[in-house]
Amino acid sequence: MQHLDPLAAHAFLQQTPDAVLVDCRTEIEHMYVGHPVGAEHVAWQEAPDWEIDPYFADNVKRLVKGDLTRPVVLICRSGSRSVFAGEALEQAGFTQVINVLEGFEGGLDDDFHRGTLGGWRLRGLPWQQS
Repeated sequence: MQHLDPLAAHAFLQQTPDAVLVDCRTEIEHMYVGHPVGAEHVAWQEAPDWEIDPYFADNVKRLVKGDLTRPVVLICRSGSRSVFAGEALEQAGFTQVINVLEGFEGGLDDDFHRGTLGGWRLRGLPWQQS
């Protein structure tokens, strides 16, 4: 798995039109916190039980129409869940998996808030709310 910071991931997506950006956060995070423009939502896990979706890799396979060589860029809140999701994709045969370091909101600051230390949104990259 490759790891790119948000700026490098955005540049990669701009230069690689066949790449797909997958937001693997929960539906609520995707809709209400916001998401990168153009991101496809495929949840790695959902509240309230937080069980990993056993069909995650199959759902991404459908998204890429079965082309496991198509680059898949994964983003989550802070860049942690997306690593586990990426490992699952690699185990399922995907060959170009990229994790967005810092995720959408970045890590926790000293006040336990997100969005001040990094992430897609803080870096000024295109995002929207649903």
